[in-house]
Amino acid sequence: MITIKKLPPFTTSSQSGFTIIESLVAIIVVGILATAIAPVIALSVANRVQARRVEIAADAAKLYVQGIRSGTIEPAVSSINDTRLNAIAAPTSAALTCDNQDYCTAPPANLFCIDGDGDGACTNNSLKDMIIQSAAYHPGAIAGLTDAERREKLDEGYLLGMRVYRADAFDGNRTLVAGQVAASSTGGTGLRPQQAPLLEMTTEVVTGNTTFGELCASIFLANGGTLADVTSECSTTGGTPTPSPSTSP
Repeated sequence: MITIKKLPPFTTSSQSGFTIIESLVAIIVVGILATAIAPVIALSVANRVQARRVEIAADAAKLYVQGIRSGTIEPAVSSINDTRLNAIAAPTSAALTCDNQDYCTAPPANLFCIDGDGDGACTNNSLKDMIIQSAAYHPGAIAGLTDAERREKLDEGYLLGMRVYRADAFDGNRTLVAGQVAASSTGGTGLRPQQAPLLEMTTEVVTGNTTFGELCASIFLANGGTLADVTSECSTTGGTPTPSPSTSP
């Protein structure tokens, strides 16, 4: 005798998967969200990279100033003159010949190398090497002085102006500019046809031969005084006042 068994009723599983349509909709939504936030992420990364570049440039400038003040780095004799930093042209973007913590032999513009990647030199394919353009200001360092006379002016104290450029900007494919700093947000490699320095600053270099009158003149001019008034303002402070410019680049 054949016995017929009744099948259990069909029930829908609680673990049923997504349909193809639902999966496609989810992919589209995720794509739209990714497209919306991608520029924000890219901008954030670019800002962080540029901030790191500026930090490296500041460290390079600090190392250079400390070396100048301690005497471990000699200031370039040819760099001292009676022209302020803001009137000195930017260097030329050309191939570099520079050893670490030494002045470059090419291009010649009082450029100093700070090697950031440890290979002993500054090259235009490095992302960490920094090139410092230095300019020493002394109002008595007029044109026509001998090197010995220029050294005497350096011994009296001076205002040291600096621009810090990326070494990879010296590839001959762009124009280096002065009087401004690179934008805080950059795309790609951050290099532009008109490349500004990462940092531009000035600082006072005082030696054992700097008189109090010379220091007074520097402070007076840094606070907005004029060369015409500096003698009367600093004549009673001792020594012959030798003014320096404003600390603005």
